[in-house]
Amino acid sequence: MPTPDFVLSLREKIGHELLWLPGITGVVLNGDQQVLLVRRADNGRWTLITGMLEPGEEPAAGTLREVQEETGVTAEIEHLIHVGSHGPITFPNGDRCTFLNVGFRCRYVSGQARVNDDESTDVGWFDLDNLPELSERHLMLLDLALEADGVPAFER
Repeated sequence: MPTPDFVLSLREKIGHELLWLPGITGVVLNGDQQVLLVRRADNGRWTLITGMLEPGEEPAAGTLREVQEETGVTAEIEHLIHVGSHGPITFPNGDRCTFLNVGFRCRYVSGQARVNDDESTDVGWFDLDNLPELSERHLMLLDLALEADGVPAFER
């Protein structure tokens, strides 16, 4: 995943020190009750759509941007499902981050799911009863999206 310019600028000043960054996760579901997943280029794992917000970017708009950039799919936000922190994470180059993550349930609108950038090696729709291995965190977010009633979950 390419590091945004604003993070590179911060890293010039603080090195590998822990950064608190805004992240998003989009759980995109279609009318066939399938979920859109990407296989990450950096570690080969299947994941929900994730990304980092640009300075000043609204979380819902950033989620839809990330879905489009990574998969070529146009979606719309249905519900805020989760707000919580994720990390700290240490990247292979030694950079450390913790993310304030905002998760959304999204509805497929249009587009052919495809690899649309260099962050993924594969993109696909998966039946809910035939998922590839996902992290516990992403399974939790998927469950929250499937049960979404408009009241988000907050980690305590």
